[in-house]
Amino acid sequence: MSVRVRFAPSPTGNVHIGNIRAAIFNWLFARHEGGAFLLRVEDTDRERSTPEAIQTLLSCMAWLGLDYDEPEVYQSRNTARHLAVAEDLLARGLAYREAKGGGGECVIFRMPTEGRLEFADLVKGVIRKKAEDTQDFVIVRSDGTPVFHLANVVDDVDMAITHVIRGDDHVENTFKHIELFKAMGAPIPHYAHLPMIVNNQGKPYSKRDGAAFVGEFREQGYLPDALFNFLLLLGWATGDDREVLTREEMIRLFTLDRCKSSAARFDIKKLIWMNGEYIRRQPREVYAAEFVSRLNAAGLSADGVDLDGIMDQMQVRTKFYSEIPASCAYFFTDAYAFDPKGVEKRLKADGVPELLEDAAERYAALDVFDLQTTHDVLAAMGEARGTGLGAMVHPVRVAVSGLTEGPGLFEMLALLGRDRVCARLRAVARALRDGLPL
Repeated sequence: MSVRVRFAPSPTGNVHIGNIRAAIFNWLFARHEGGAFLLRVEDTDRERSTPEAIQTLLSCMAWLGLDYDEPEVYQSRNTARHLAVAEDLLARGLAYREAKGGGGECVIFRMPTEGRLEFADLVKGVIRKKAEDTQDFVIVRSDGTPVFHLANVVDDVDMAITHVIRGDDHVENTFKHIELFKAMGAPIPHYAHLPMIVNNQGKPYSKRDGAAFVGEFREQGYLPDALFNFLLLLGWATGDDREVLTREEMIRLFTLDRCKSSAARFDIKKLIWMNGEYIRRQPREVYAAEFVSRLNAAGLSADGVDLDGIMDQMQVRTKFYSEIPASCAYFFTDAYAFDPKGVEKRLKADGVPELLEDAAERYAALDVFDLQTTHDVLAAMGEARGTGLGAMVHPVRVAVSGLTEGPGLFEMLALLGRDRVCARLRAVARALRDGLPL
């Protein structure tokens, strides 16, 4: 059997991460099995399924690399086929007409009334339900339009779908859909229901918890591969301790038996970490192009600096490209901004002006200005003052960079060079003595 799976979103203008996570799982399953990944746009809601909404969906899929193997199917174009199946079910007594809501006649599908319904879910195991606990359900509305259940199943039959991989909010629907497949005399696909994505309180993750749509993550500077990798791990695991994977590794490792049945918690800190990992692993030429572009956009020039050395320090620390150049402007201009909290905490203590001036004098006297010598100067100062190296490092860092974190201080000092470091230390010391703002 050749595997055929589909992603069947209802485009409304925004693509929720829960929906795109289902697309990722379907895509990986198809690629692992050498099968086909198809796209069906369930666009029967004409008010919300606008051309703009559909384009947003296609753009998100392209950004994430979710290519599909056949032309997309638009459900709204299949209405005649859906209604023909409903008429056939009526003719065979498997459905009936009934007035609903003020006189309009709907078509109702008959569910079994005896026995037990069950199916073997590829993630959750066997799921059972008593027939007496089910109810007949509408398949054609009184206005003559097919309901989701009918359209979904008919399209799956016509597209020869072999596996349906979707969120576990569809489990109850699956009992209905299997009976429709039986009524049509069509092969029943295998079902796999993915765990819900939840917040820290165990409730379904939504916009209230933060960014919830693919477009928002894109705008915030997340890389597509990082978001793809992160969403894959919401309900699936490699079986070992690996978390950052290449697309090829994902395809090779992806099987449904590695999917988890318990709810998957959305951890934004992990996503931020993962984005940084993907940036760190990018080829230098890719990082450099983005880095320099961001500098130029901010009006900063890389002339006269050790750009490669700076990028060596920054690439391993960049979580978002949007952090550039604010996180490293001090390498490229003397008009760098000071973090007010850093100034208050690290530069306003008694004796800091004297400490900075002392460091400047000692640095100016060095024959060699490098990692080791700049470290030794501050270590000696800390020992002489009885405060240790740490009490020296923090004021010097804020004075020369304006920030409380970044590359190792001594790597930073070496990249800035003796002249700039000494000038900055003295300028900050004067400003502090004179009560001038930094």
